[in-house]
Amino acid sequence: MADPTPSMLLDKGDTAYVLVCVTFVFLMAPALGFFYAGLARAKNALSLMYLTVLSVAVVSFQWYLIGYSLTFSNTGGVFIGDSAHFLLRGVGELPQIASHTIPASAFMIFQAMFACLTPALAFGSAAERMSLGPAMLFIFVWTTLVYDIITYWVWSPNGWLAVMGVMDYAGGITVHISSGLAAVAYAVVLGKRRDYNQNVNTPHNVSFVFLGMALLWFGWFAFNAGSALGANARSVNSLIDTHLSGCVGAIVWVLMDYRHTRKWSIIGLCTGAVAGLATITPGSGFVSPSSSLAFGALGSIVCNLAVQYKHKYRFDDALDVFAVHYIGGLVGLLLTGIFAQRSIIALGYPDDTPWDSLPKGGWLDGHWMQVPIQLAAIGSVSAWSFVVTYIILIVINLTPFLRLRLNDEDELIGTDWAEMGERAYGYLPFEEEQLGQNCSASGSSDVSASPQATHGGDSAAQPEKKKSSLGHFRRFLKANNDRAILNGLPNLVEQPAIGYENKEVAVVNLNNLSQPESNVQVGRKHDSQHLQEKEDLPQLIRVKRPTPTESSATTTTTTTQQPHPQSQPITDQSADPTPESSKSVPKS
Repeated sequence: MADPTPSMLLDKGDTAYVLVCVTFVFLMAPALGFFYAGLARAKNALSLMYLTVLSVAVVSFQWYLIGYSLTFSNTGGVFIGDSAHFLLRGVGELPQIASHTIPASAFMIFQAMFACLTPALAFGSAAERMSLGPAMLFIFVWTTLVYDIITYWVWSPNGWLAVMGVMDYAGGITVHISSGLAAVAYAVVLGKRRDYNQNVNTPHNVSFVFLGMALLWFGWFAFNAGSALGANARSVNSLIDTHLSGCVGAIVWVLMDYRHTRKWSIIGLCTGAVAGLATITPGSGFVSPSSSLAFGALGSIVCNLAVQYKHKYRFDDALDVFAVHYIGGLVGLLLTGIFAQRSIIALGYPDDTPWDSLPKGGWLDGHWMQVPIQLAAIGSVSAWSFVVTYIILIVINLTPFLRLRLNDEDELIGTDWAEMGERAYGYLPFEEEQLGQNCSASGSSDVSASPQATHGGDSAAQPEKKKSSLGHFRRFLKANNDRAILNGLPNLVEQPAIGYENKEVAVVNLNNLSQPESNVQVGRKHDSQHLQEKEDLPQLIRVKRPTPTESSATTTTTTTQQPHPQSQPITDQSADPTPESSKSVPKS
């Protein structure tokens, strides 16, 4: 019997499953934007959202041009692929690898989402001080020289780490290790934030952090489970492992934070969940659900300790990319070498596959070399990612008009307004900053270029103005006549109908009015009588107090001024001790 054609091996269910996973993994990019924006300060929120979506756009274009071919061509060497699939030539209905049951085009777009998300993770360490101009060039070059090469080593059948037998199911090396060390290189090249020593890491919008975490968790199911490239039992196992590890990581992180602060932190809950999800990523298709509990717990503990000692690092990782993603991926890779089982790997193979032909597990299966292999992969990828990223950033920074770091004035204003001309909260006004004084205090070489220094004379002659650690924020609220008013919004404070401080008005207690005569009867006999009653009614409510001149010129009896009805409760007329003579209503 002739061998079946490749088109007969395709599974429509697996193809549909992978395409759905593509859309879910794409959602992780804007989710990361929300997550990062909430952790940063308000003046830098939009720039982080911008960078995550920009990464999707640039990497997708690069993936079409050369990225996919360099990463997954079947005819490449041990180091990098070739040009066989440039411009997606030959990528269509046939499977990329003989064992796949989906078209190569579906595999291509699924892997593109992984590539899009990886450089976006690295930007978290450079937040609040990086220039947006060089970002587009950096994303393209970094994806080509770092991500594509590392992914070829690990996931291409010809890559040297894949030949060695490294285990990375869904991106512990390719995504978390590579982006974690790239984040360190970016932070080292840029230097620390101007106000780093003032402990300015308070998240500005915890709701964004929660929303971003929820969407990331949702997309992580497809990120890990979709890596089975089919709707099979191994995919289900991966999804269960992902969920359990994220849950345990969140619980452990919250408890560790509570031990130190005695507060139940939602930031801790979200960060712990991300740490647990990052830790299980390399092993979700290799370990059992019971083992995934250890991934979540140990990953959360180690990442939490790394965050607690972050100030001992010699670099400013603004959003803890290194402490959560790199450390989490490292722990997950080592635990995969210990807990990987051949019985879990077999879930993704046909039932009649010989047992001896299946890949070996880890230490639980007696394969003692698996942990050294994992360590070799961690060391080589970490070195390549850091060194190459560092070189790329140095070269870009030396290029005219591509300076990586904002100058002091722009950093003080915030990336959103300085580089984008937009604000996340445009309806909230900001005070003008005295940038020259702040920049002169920082001692930066860019101070001489500030507007105050160029034509403001000697900055030392200007009066000093003390500012708090949040002095670069422009105030949101201003006090005006004991009312908090938001400028730029409709004035929702209702003004009083009568200015009591300027006008003297006698207010008559309606309870003290005598029963009106039968001017109004049921049925309203005459329309003219009804109109006359409407004209007379306001005279019974407010009557202008006569001025002293008028009171001396007339002998009309005046009423005693009653308290305002809103400041005195209404009482029964029978219990009112006011004399009847004081209840008469003055006539105009």
